[in-house]
Amino acid sequence: MKAILLCAGKGLRLRPYTNNIPKCLMPIRGKPLLEIWLSKLKNIGINEFLVNTHYLSHKVTSYIHNSEFSDSVTIVDEEKLLGTAGTLIKNIDFFEGQDGMLIHADNYTLDNLNEFINAHLTRPKNCLMTMMTFETDVPQSCGIVKTDDKNIVTDFYEKQTNYNGNIANGAVYILSKDFQRLLLSDFFNATDFSREIVNSMTNKILAYKTNDIFIDIGTVKNYERVR
Repeated sequence: MKAILLCAGKGLRLRPYTNNIPKCLMPIRGKPLLEIWLSKLKNIGINEFLVNTHYLSHKVTSYIHNSEFSDSVTIVDEEKLLGTAGTLIKNIDFFEGQDGMLIHADNYTLDNLNEFINAHLTRPKNCLMTMMTFETDVPQSCGIVKTDDKNIVTDFYEKQTNYNGNIANGAVYILSKDFQRLLLSDFFNATDFSREIVNSMTNKILAYKTNDIFIDIGTVKNYERVR
């Protein structure tokens, strides 16, 4: 299995921290967030990565080239941001027709991903992808999901002010090869993965809820909780 890590964002909500540091390199307990992800994935046997860059891309590239992961990472610089779906579609061949992971690398979690992968491997046949979810204290700022008794996603509520629960989409996915074929046939022009694709996939996504710490570090408040 391979992994695509989305690292191109400007980190506007995290300023002034991100004035000179790209969000994916923000240090957490002394380690850049991207390093935490790469190490976590390597520990479960994933050794090939694609990282997209844009904002302060030279700093991400420099970090990778001087890290232990230099031979394992393919860097794709986006002169113009393609969006989360656009990046995936453009680089879908990286997975070589096999199941692969798509990770919004501005999230921090202590989950080791082993049970997440096992859940995907034993998912119901109608589920084309597996999504990590978590409990959130600020549901209005998250994509909230509802599931049935088999943990299959039945409804989505993308950043709504009305209360629809507190189980949020963690934007960490495992995408089946069947989903990848559907992506190219039905969503080829999509740019936003959550709004344009996930929202169209009710009853086709297995939700795996992590009980470990899971935090989107994209805001100053959240970052200061874990740094």
